[in-house]
Amino acid sequence: MTEPYIFDIRRSSVSDGPGVRTTVFFKGCNLDCFWCHNPEGKESLPQLAVFREMCISCGACARFCKNQDHCIKCFGCAEVCPEGARRVYGRKYSDGELLSAITADKAYYDLTGGGVTFSGGECMLYPEYLARIAEKCRDEGIAVAVDTAGCVPFTSFRTVMPYVDLFLYDIKCIDRELHIKGTGRDNLLILENLDRLLHMGKRIIVRAPVIPDFNEGAECEKIAEYCAQRGLSIEFLKYHELGISKKEALS
Repeated sequence: MTEPYIFDIRRSSVSDGPGVRTTVFFKGCNLDCFWCHNPEGKESLPQLAVFREMCISCGACARFCKNQDHCIKCFGCAEVCPEGARRVYGRKYSDGELLSAITADKAYYDLTGGGVTFSGGECMLYPEYLARIAEKCRDEGIAVAVDTAGCVPFTSFRTVMPYVDLFLYDIKCIDRELHIKGTGRDNLLILENLDRLLHMGKRIIVRAPVIPDFNEGAECEKIAEYCAQRGLSIEFLKYHELGISKKEALS
């Protein structure tokens, strides 16, 4: 079973489903959205990010590194950086470690109708692992949401759906050519999977990022109409530039 690297666990989230939630971000994505606000989630393996504006030129990283001509990805330079200018995105968690992080805020979930949200990257690239962890969460009485772009075989959905209470389903646009231009992939499978989930009676909230000069305006109207025809709830998400500095730090 392929197990993902996790690049963030965000507690007290109020934007990844109902109530107070813990959001677990998996590394690895099969779309290449040019506006991605989590670029550290695109690659499946751990990555080193260097935030040069935070560097105080103390030389700790250089003194530690024994392979300055060729990085061997030991990531020790990030451990010795006193200012956090070097960060590693991606580590593996044991089931116990991950479940402990998720259950820590169960009192808040119970009080607000929240739970855990698995996101990414694309968490649905790891259906067997996701199903295993989601089942453990359900056994603890924690509601499970999955944030997905839906560009995976429907068999992956069948694997996880017994343990998922809510799908947060990302729709970038309806126009096929525009989708290819913006993400590098066709959206036929994405829309087919959405309809199959809907026909199976799954709880779904569609989320659509509003990207200037890409899908704002007429394309967002198409998304709204598409969802209205299917009786789907939709949330339009305002574009922000938080991913730009992370993308620069990873380059």
